[in-house]
Amino acid sequence: MSFFKGDQSVDQIQQLSAYIAQSSRIVATTGAGISVAGGGVTYGQMIFSSRGGRMWRPGDDYSSFLPTYLETMFSYEPSYSHYALQDLEAEGKLLGVITTNVDCMHTIAGSKNVAEIQGSLQVNCCAECGRHYDGYEIWNQEDLPRCESCGGTILPWPLYSHIGLWEEDVRKARQWISGADLILAIGTRGNYGDAYWGYRNRNAVIVQINPGHTGFDRVANLNIREACDDVFKKLKERRDVNG
Repeated sequence: MSFFKGDQSVDQIQQLSAYIAQSSRIVATTGAGISVAGGGVTYGQMIFSSRGGRMWRPGDDYSSFLPTYLETMFSYEPSYSHYALQDLEAEGKLLGVITTNVDCMHTIAGSKNVAEIQGSLQVNCCAECGRHYDGYEIWNQEDLPRCESCGGTILPWPLYSHIGLWEEDVRKARQWISGADLILAIGTRGNYGDAYWGYRNRNAVIVQINPGHTGFDRVANLNIREACDDVFKKLKERRDVNG
């Protein structure tokens, strides 16, 4: 039985459930809020805390924060919301997830169609010879990985691009959102949205799930001021009650 069907209550959760039931081309855009819900520390938080409040710059020694971030990343699981989106994809309703997160948690949760528009720890490159080592598993080891060809330092895309955009995934994001009939903005303030938001289907319904106020407030058809895990758990509970 579908994760999301059977919700009959007359409130925001029911409204969200109705939108999902009526949609067949859903796109989710996610940010730090969906990972923090699972107990994780975001890449941005780690950079800013370790760099004295400033962004990483070319020439900085990334080894001062990357091991700590990786230890944190591999010590927690995807959040309930990550798995809920994977369920939507398995139903054939979700076209894809657009995320600014680099922690690979959507992939770890089982989602196949993920546009990591700032790159992620799945896109890695030797700083010396340029050899690629794609896949997040390379980071799940005791020591920081070295290039097999030249022994050089391997960097994830957000470092060697200096927090640039991963154009391949930006193109995916634009394609998905242009065909969406429902857009779920989950735990995101819309950072880097200029790269894809202008391509959205203007007839799409927009639902924001975020306890705080963001730029999506003005455009959302429905603003749910709750943590994303709480929202998706309520959907699950109602499905169980209604059979």
